[in-house]
Amino acid sequence: QVQLVESGGGLVQAGGSLRLSCAFSGREFGSYQMAWFRQAPGKDRELVAVISWTGTLKNYGDSVKYRFAVSRDNAKTTLYLQMNSLKPEDTAVYYCAAKRGAYSATVPTDSYDYWGQGTQVTVST
Repeated sequence: QVQLVESGGGLVQAGGSLRLSCAFSGREFGSYQMAWFRQAPGKDRELVAVISWTGTLKNYGDSVKYRFAVSRDNAKTTLYLQMNSLKPEDTAVYYCAAKRGAYSATVPTDSYDYWGQGTQVTVST
């Protein structure tokens, strides 16, 4: 059974940075496409970033492109999200998710097999 546990969220001022981590427990981390999603109050869950098994393919949501960077360490079975130049509109609960199968940045959200419990990120003005 796969479990995902996010950490690293918190309160930060606009313009600041945070690094989120997602610890994967279970088998075959290297065979999962991994992603970060976020959900703000009253809004739909949106894709933030997705990364392929080996980390060579990455895609980002338009609102975070050039500010956020996704990475993974398959030896440590951990997914990361480096968030820079944070804005108040980045405030949300951030979730990591795992999906088996061929890489795709556009699969529906419900195609992901496993989800973490989320970590709150709050960006103040």
